[in-house]
Amino acid sequence: MKVAIVGVSGAVGQEFLRVLEERNFPMDELVLFGSSRSAGREYTFRGKPYLVKELKHNDDFKGIDVAFTSAGGGTSVEYAGTITKHGTVMIDNSSAFRMDADVPLVVPEINPEDALTRPKGIIANPNCSTIQMVVALNVIEKLSHIKRVHVATYQAASGAGAAAMDELVKQYAQLLKGEEPTVEKFAYQLAYNLIPQIDVFTDNGYTKEEMKMYSETRKIMHSDIEVSATCIRVPVMRAHSEAIWVETERPVSVEEAKEAFARAEGIVLQDDPAKKDYPMPLFVAGKDPVYVGRIRKDLAHPNGLTFWAVSDQIKKGAALNAVQIAEYLLKAGTIG
Repeated sequence: MKVAIVGVSGAVGQEFLRVLEERNFPMDELVLFGSSRSAGREYTFRGKPYLVKELKHNDDFKGIDVAFTSAGGGTSVEYAGTITKHGTVMIDNSSAFRMDADVPLVVPEINPEDALTRPKGIIANPNCSTIQMVVALNVIEKLSHIKRVHVATYQAASGAGAAAMDELVKQYAQLLKGEEPTVEKFAYQLAYNLIPQIDVFTDNGYTKEEMKMYSETRKIMHSDIEVSATCIRVPVMRAHSEAIWVETERPVSVEEAKEAFARAEGIVLQDDPAKKDYPMPLFVAGKDPVYVGRIRKDLAHPNGLTFWAVSDQIKKGAALNAVQIAEYLLKAGTIG
């Protein structure tokens, strides 16, 4: 089993190394790729040093079973043919192929079998905010079909990469010294602030991030579900939070929903308001599951439920989900 990571120097690339080690992913060989800037860097995996190779249009991917790519959409588009031409399965973390009809968009708890049909040799990893939402929505969908979802996201700096996380720390330090904060990764200062914009605005007034949550949810769940999202960047290091309202075909009780969440794969039910026990990003950072709490009836709709979901954006929202896809393919016998 031969595995490659493309974009290993980024936040998600580094998380791939940690997740593959944590889960003891079976492999005989690991190859690391990066830009010309990253080439020559050394990273340790399972106690052994690995040098980063420069990503080029050549035959370096010959014999590689699976490549985890997280180097941006432009790189994914440019190198997809190079990566897949010898049969490598490309599991791509960018938005480049998510809505391509010939590329499955997969969350293993929901639609793993979609990964078995991949005409282009590519499987897309969904958007981080979509992943954690659909893991939770799928639990309710099994009880009663979801007609509509309204969601407000509270997305951590990690969603914009390692440099954004560094900038948030730097801003707090600068402000404490009375200095002007550095503002480069976001449109505005994020420290002590909320920014109601993630990605660029589209013609309908929604951002691309918000539209991703609409279209990706429908594709993953094979559903006519309607999704209206407002995505907000918050001064949190890592782990995204979401307030979610669902409207189902029949009323679903709080008790029924709690029982279903408690049994669900990939979810931790953390819901004891009397003890102030609910999910928070500070404590979910670095964890694998999606944490769900604050489950209650929607006062504005008889068939409505509302709840709170928190998950580590770099783990389940990116690297972990991709590795779980590879684990499914391995179990299914289509790689390795």
